[in-house]
Amino acid sequence: MVLAMTELPQTRPPSGLFPAGPARPRYREPHPVRAAAVTAGLGFGVLWLLFFALLATSVRAYGWLTIIAGLVAWAAAFVLARVGDRGVAVGVAMATAVAWAVAALVVVAAWSTSGWPLW
Repeated sequence: MVLAMTELPQTRPPSGLFPAGPARPRYREPHPVRAAAVTAGLGFGVLWLLFFALLATSVRAYGWLTIIAGLVAWAAAFVLARVGDRGVAVGVAMATAVAWAVAALVVVAAWSTSGWPLW
């Protein structure tokens, strides 16, 4: 059987049950976040903030040192997220968030007993 140019074979329209056409493109992260990198960043962030917490001699000093060390850690996390390892940046940011929460609890506890400690 020879088909003419205008004559097309009889086919059924697709039901939609099976995909027709090319597969959709798959986009992948060029630098995926790995658990080991997050753990490393978390460990370094905890050590960094613990070092500054151990330097404090009062609640006031602890509060301010934690705020300053956290800002420096966040700046490092921002740089790491832009040009370095995003997993380490996530770990550092997590450690900073926890340290700031603990510092806030300590400041509030001191405030409830003896007045505002940061000024």
